[in-house]
Amino acid sequence: MCYEHEISDTISHRDTLPPPSVLRHVVDVHCHPTDSEIPVKSMDNLPIIIGAMSTFQADQGLVRDLATAFPDKVVPSFGYHPWFTHWIALAPYESKENHYRRIFKDADEHLEAFQKLLVHLPEPVTLRTVLEDVRQNLIAFPSAMLGEVGIDRAFRVPYDYFSSPGELTPFTVPFEHQLTILEAQLDLAAELGRNISMHSVKSQMATVELLDRMADKHGEHWMKVSIDIHSCGFSPQTWLSIEKRHPNVFLSLSTVINSRSPNHRALIAACSSRRILVESDCHKIEDCTQCTWDMVLIVAEVKGWPVESSWEEVVDESQQGVVRHLENNWKEFVQGNHAGLSKIIKRTARER
Repeated sequence: MCYEHEISDTISHRDTLPPPSVLRHVVDVHCHPTDSEIPVKSMDNLPIIIGAMSTFQADQGLVRDLATAFPDKVVPSFGYHPWFTHWIALAPYESKENHYRRIFKDADEHLEAFQKLLVHLPEPVTLRTVLEDVRQNLIAFPSAMLGEVGIDRAFRVPYDYFSSPGELTPFTVPFEHQLTILEAQLDLAAELGRNISMHSVKSQMATVELLDRMADKHGEHWMKVSIDIHSCGFSPQTWLSIEKRHPNVFLSLSTVINSRSPNHRALIAACSSRRILVESDCHKIEDCTQCTWDMVLIVAEVKGWPVESSWEEVVDESQQGVVRHLENNWKEFVQGNHAGLSKIIKRTARER
């Protein structure tokens, strides 16, 4: 997820779109269309499938409504993003100000900024309420994912999320607070057997440790779900260590975020051909198709896969194009149930 004003300067399209016969096999695994107005005509004309993310309390219902109206085009995701975790109280609190003082322990050092921020902050919601909300939405939509959830060491709290551009405060959300809320949501996903779209920024080692901890904690229940590290910014070395130890972890890339760094091409090259997905991370439904296709072309270029100009049956697997590769990866992601691969990895490690 990124601020909308950041997106407009980043989007640069590489090519024209392929025919609908190809696009109907493309999946934008991570976007935020409910952040903007969604004309019905735009959804009617949408040629791809989208994974629509939730991020905070107000947009859970918007994603729910979108998935209800367009069930064949929208895979809904419900969850609470790390940028909004300071709005969540881990336990009952005395007052709104008391809660935010607990979160921002340096509030007295920046008292003027804190008082200015406090005006824009909502009444906190308890973690118990958050988890019940996510649970009910996941139950209501059997194909729904948990997302967008995660951790972010780089984020600074803005005074007002809904102004553009947003002026930033000196405050950050304590990492342990983010992690507690993330782990509670991951526990719920493991319990319900739901796949996950996860945000991780400046948190590579913390994410590695988290994945190890979740695998140990939930065992085969964890191996039933798939995890997508969205707009993944990990080094190729970190990714390869995750890929070897965690057969249920995938990555997805977007031009909006990943094209800011040349590292994304090395990451694509390093990633297993079966673990890569594509996304737009766009906040306007009209941009999702083109931005996703732009990343499809980059993946094809790096991996040396042909780009389909039409959709025909392919008998020889070596002749598969990029869209077919990515569609197969998405199907494996959705299917989950990676326990068999986990056993093979552990057995191989013991034999070494």
